[in-house]
Amino acid sequence: MENPLVKVLVVDDDPALRQLLADYLNRHSYDTLLAPDASDLAARIQRYSPDLIVLDRMMPDGDGAEACRRLRQQGEDIPVILLTGRDETVDRVIGLEAGADDYLGKPFDPRELLARIEAVLRRKKGASALTKDKPVVFGPFVFDPSTRQLSKEDAIIKLTGGEVNLLEALINNPGKPLSRDRLLALARDDDEGERNDRAIDIAVLRLRRAIEDDPKQPRWIQTVWGVGYRFSP
Repeated sequence: MENPLVKVLVVDDDPALRQLLADYLNRHSYDTLLAPDASDLAARIQRYSPDLIVLDRMMPDGDGAEACRRLRQQGEDIPVILLTGRDETVDRVIGLEAGADDYLGKPFDPRELLARIEAVLRRKKGASALTKDKPVVFGPFVFDPSTRQLSKEDAIIKLTGGEVNLLEALINNPGKPLSRDRLLALARDDDEGERNDRAIDIAVLRLRRAIEDDPKQPRWIQTVWGVGYRFSP
């Protein structure tokens, strides 16, 4: 399978294994990024926007399953494959309960990891394709992703490009709390104003004024204290 633009972030404290996987995946047209630990995993995702993470379960700086759980709690839905030195049922359960998409015990053949990466990416692509171009209806509103227009009772609601990006990011992650950093990344085409937390807050305020009956008591775009915002269809 040719994936010249697919980026895989490999997080493992074993430098030899990291390099082996980088060489192997690069030969199969993947762009492989390497990290020795998960201490700044969220920042690496923000900076490099990988398509999938291969994450070691047991590292000196902490548990990869816990790092995966934190990502899911922050609303991050990037696919994760966990690696572990123990291929036991309890470890697989812990990894899957933490939000991992797949689990692979060490030692393993790089060909098996490649097959699992491709399977996870196919599932992710298939799930996205199901709703990619379908209009999303919430209350009296209809958002058409093909035209990137929001309407109410057939009347188009005027939104800036940045506001549409933000609305689309929220709609594509229904019920998931999204941090301001994650929203900044998802709405990165927004060139209005300074790219910081305040810019997201202002854009959310504008969206609420456009779609909420009472912006001070929002129905659709809810604040998740200590995290960010959530679209509640």
